[in-house]
Parts: sequence; structure tokens; C-alpha cells
Amino acid sequence: MTAKAKKSDAEQAASGFDDQLWQAILRRDPAWDGRAYYGVITTGIYCRPTCPSRRPHRTNVGFYPAPELAEAAGFRPCKRCTPRGASQRDADAALVASACRVIESAESEPALAELAQMANLSPAHFHRLFKSVVGVTPKSYATARRRIRVQAQLNGGSSVTHAIFEAGYNSSARFYAGAKGMLGMSPTAYRAGGAHTALRYAVGSCSLGCLLVAASDVGIAAILIGDHESALMDDLKTRFPNACLTVGDHRFQATVTAVVHLIEEPQSGLALPLDIRGTAFQHRVWEALRAIPSGQTASYAEIARAIDRPKAIRAVAAACAANPAAVAIPCHRVVRSDGGLSGYRWGVSRKRALLERESRQKGKPVACGKKGP
Repeated sequence: MTAKAKKSDAEQAASGFDDQLWQAILRRDPAWDGRAYYGVITTGIYCRPTCPSRRPHRTNVGFYPAPELAEAAGFRPCKRCTPRGASQRDADAALVASACRVIESAESEPALAELAQMANLSPAHFHRLFKSVVGVTPKSYATARRRIRVQAQLNGGSSVTHAIFEAGYNSSARFYAGAKGMLGMSPTAYRAGGAHTALRYAVGSCSLGCLLVAASDVGIAAILIGDHESALMDDLKTRFPNACLTVGDHRFQATVTAVVHLIEEPQSGLALPLDIRGTAFQHRVWEALRAIPSGQTASYAEIARAIDRPKAIRAVAAACAANPAAVAIPCHRVVRSDGGLSGYRWGVSRKRALLERESRQKGKPVACGKKGP
């Protein structure tokens, strides 16, 4: 390749970057804040991409990766967006982080008005800001922190009563009302690390890699996919640290075979009995996922609307990530609103393979053992 060609390629790459940044300026995209700046030749001022000032004409704009370079080119900082200081995004994040520390250290859940006053914001504004940064409301965050406290206390050997009050609950009745959804089992059983829970398991293989299936007498408790058997066993033991784990016998092999069949032939629509533990919200999401037909997809926003929680898009994504039963609960069928695959607990390449397989099999006649009418 000649030097001229190399220069041409470099110029094209720079032009493409400039075009992306210009579009970000038009949108006032906060994702570009702190990554680049633009100077306006007619005013001699440089700004952040998120500056609320009137947008300049494209031909009057130059782009700079740092404030120092913009100033070296003769531009002075804008007084509205203060490109030399912390961005609004960083300031909001710091404010919310401070509120999170207050919630975490408080003996009882702080009131919304109290948190808003500390932030010098109205309760409504603070509530919106907190949710936009953290992804959940202040109350949901406080509830989650209490759950972590309870789990830590119980794992440390504390009595259930001690754990309840140490976590900030004012009464045991309030705790027990949501304990099973919070812990996935009774507090006493959780304290014992899943003791008295008998699980049979087996490790096998499928086209996606290594496969581990674990089940109780009620149904499948976990379907884990990965590259190595040891990693899958570690995952299972982490989920059920004190459960009675036994290798499944030859009869259990039929369950593993059914799971493999569901992976390889998703169009079969095989219904597997499940014994999945999670919060009430997670169960609502997982049920919505099981309603997505093979060969089709839904966005996180569509799932949120399906469970009557249209604003809980991030919480839906978290529930998908917490899914313990690959394929049986088809979180791989959930994509971004633009159709992108996003993340997947067991690897995006596996998600793509599952969707491509289901797409190929869509419309393929399923053998039913008899002719139709």
C-alpha cells in the first residue's frame, strides 16, 4: 500500500469519526461527554457535545479530543457547559453515589424527602435522577441492600431474628411477608445454605459446549452452559452451597436428554417442569420469556410492558441475566430495541447460535406421529 493510500485511509477514518461526533452534538449525546470537544470558529469558544447552547453551523466547527488542545488552537471554554469542570453526568453520578452510601449505612430506610433534601433537589427530581443513574428507584435500592444484609447475616450464622433487625426491618412480620421471594426459600433454609435441598445433577455436552443439568423432585433447578465442567460445578455449588448434591442415575439421564433435545430442536417446544428460585419480579419476567415462541424475539422494553412495568427495562435485563435455566427460560430471545443481541449470561456467540438455529427451524413441520386433517 502506498503512502498516499495510507493517508487516504487515515483521512477517511478521521472524517468518519468527525461525522459521529457531529451527530452526537446534534443529539447532545451524554455518552460523548468528556471524550471529545468542539470549537466554534465564529465565536472562538469550545464546548462539550452536550452543551445546551444553540448548535453552530457544521462548517464552523472543529473537533478536539481534550480541552488543552482546543485552548492551544485559540478557543476559550464555554461558560454554560464549563468543559474544564466535571460534566453534568459525572456530577449526577457523584450525587447519586453519595445518596447510595447514605442508604447503605442507615439503620432504617431513609425517606425519599430526606434523601432529596440532602441532594438539594425536589423529591420528584431526585427520584428521576436516582433511577436514571442506578436503574432502580431509591426504595428498590434500599430493599436490595437490606436483602444483602440479611443474606450476609444468615450466611454468617446469625439467628433469623437477629438478621431481620440488623438489616433494618422494624418488625419480623414485614420481613417474613416477602422473605421467600427475597431468598428463594425460607429464611431458616437459606441460613443453612440450602440444606435439606436434594439435587441430582449430571454433566454432558451439546452443540453449545459443556452442559450441566440439576433438578429437585419438583423439577429442573438449573441448566448451566459453559466451556469447562469444573466452572459449571463451581457455579452450581455457589448457588446451593449446602444442598445435598448427588450424581443423577441412569433414570436422570432422560432429563438431560430432554434438555439437549430442547437445545438442538427448539421448535419441538418441549415443556420441562421447573423448580426455579427467584424474586417475585424475576418470576414475572421469566414467565414472560417462556411465552416468546421459538423463532421470535422480543425487546427488553416489550417484556417490561408485558408485565405491566413499562419503565423497568433495566430491571428486566437484570432478571434475564439472573436466569438460572438456559434455554428452558429462553432469555436468549430477548434483544435490544434496535435488534442488537446485547449480552448473554452464557456468551453472545451462543445466543447468536440459538437464534440462528430457531430462525432456520421456524416454519419447519414438527413430526407429530400422525397426519393432519
